[in-house]
Amino acid sequence: MAILGTLLKKGIMLRESLEQLYTSPLELQKQELRNLLIQCQTTKFGQTHSFDGILTSFKSGKDDFYESFAANVPIHDYDKIYQNWWHMAKEGQGDVCWPGKIKYFALSSGTSGASSKYIPITRDMVKSIRKTSMRQILTMSKYDLPASLFSKGILMLGGSTDLKRSGHYFEGDLSGITAAQIPFWFQHFYKPGKRIAKTKDWHDKLDEIVKKAPDWDIGIIVGVPAWLQILMEQIIEKYKVKTIHDIWPNLQIFVHGGVSFEPYKRGFEKLLSRPLNYMETYLASEGFLAFQAYPNRRSMRLVLNNGIFYEFVPFTESNFDEDGKIKEDAETLKIDEVKENKEYALLITTNAGAWRYMIGDVIKFVSVEESEIMITGRTKLFMSLCGEHLSLDNMNKAIELVEEEMKIDIREFTLLGDRSGSLFAHRWYIGTDDEVDKKLLCERIDYHLMELNDDYKVERGSALKEVKVSILPTQIFYNWMESQGKVGSQNKFPRVLKKEKAQLWRNFLDEQNTGTN
Repeated sequence: MAILGTLLKKGIMLRESLEQLYTSPLELQKQELRNLLIQCQTTKFGQTHSFDGILTSFKSGKDDFYESFAANVPIHDYDKIYQNWWHMAKEGQGDVCWPGKIKYFALSSGTSGASSKYIPITRDMVKSIRKTSMRQILTMSKYDLPASLFSKGILMLGGSTDLKRSGHYFEGDLSGITAAQIPFWFQHFYKPGKRIAKTKDWHDKLDEIVKKAPDWDIGIIVGVPAWLQILMEQIIEKYKVKTIHDIWPNLQIFVHGGVSFEPYKRGFEKLLSRPLNYMETYLASEGFLAFQAYPNRRSMRLVLNNGIFYEFVPFTESNFDEDGKIKEDAETLKIDEVKENKEYALLITTNAGAWRYMIGDVIKFVSVEESEIMITGRTKLFMSLCGEHLSLDNMNKAIELVEEEMKIDIREFTLLGDRSGSLFAHRWYIGTDDEVDKKLLCERIDYHLMELNDDYKVERGSALKEVKVSILPTQIFYNWMESQGKVGSQNKFPRVLKKEKAQLWRNFLDEQNTGTN
């Protein structure tokens, strides 16, 4: 890693990064789709969906290849592709959606699903994740960082690398699968190390890391903000220090993803003696889609030439129903057809055998020319009881503004739809350990949402009659996640709870005697 610091100072870039820099997004994506189709034309999926014919269409006009692809390959959500295809790979059949047999499955429930999803992870996908990770590391040349940083430890707080064997395949968190296969040259820098990384119990893992923390010289931390914040608080408490920099004086970078960091930032920075460089990633169980390419930007660059083909579905009522489910006749676009500041749901086709797969995220382009995006929400994590069309991005921004305005630390929050007589209400549950004026907090959240969202403002004058707020200790949120088997690692508290999940949450609060219902 020391030589990496020298390379960074010289501004070295990988060939793939240069290729994306100097090639049009459409050309990169066209080549990527062609490669994926060629690799899979003899699989069961490829033969069923006429991949040979689709490949022939690449010889003709500009858009023929995409029209043929969209006409022959249906859009899939997880249930559809698993029931029709992935279950065969899980049962041990080879050449289903990708050549060969699938050895690893990542368990993922996202933030709204009730049961675990089994996402296939191929060798090609792991290679792609490593390549994109290296591309992101090399973007650090744009930061003012000392070369010595890259001789420090990198703490990656992820799932257990002791994967569960289930017949002919292994299952676990994606972070556990990839960490179990880290290259030999990286192992010296990787913390918490192989032994602790194999620990299955989340609390035991945190305890082990806390014990070892003073022995490590950590320069970079990687993980989900909520769990890293809990870890740092435990370290600070254990060793009776003021900040994490008293233990790790060379800590300079936090690589995060999976959830918006902004609501956590205020509380997170209380644990530091000086600011960190924040780098956002878009690493899902289905692949490494994008990363922050520049300091001081909140956007991320889509990776267009590393095993993923993207399609974009305008996130509108004509394409999605009220539950966020895509309609059969939904409009889909290639990357050369998107517009800036419009919201799109993502479809991905990957080198792990996902084909026109609805990943569930909603994004908008900040720069079409540079393929820079921001994640604004989830197709199912939005609130629209009566046309208010409240996005996850709106919610995160409102909470961020309220934290700054009221000088409080909101660690977690979630929103439920409710009734108010014959009309509607929003019910917020706010996780904070600070003293808060509940009435003022409710008023300020409501005010900022009206400023951020015109539809919300209109409905607050008509059908959306009431906004309610309940304040809970932060630990209640984590206790509920543990009761759902979702503690630690890549798990995030859902920002919107609907239907069965909403009722489970209400029942849990009743059992806890919180007095909020």
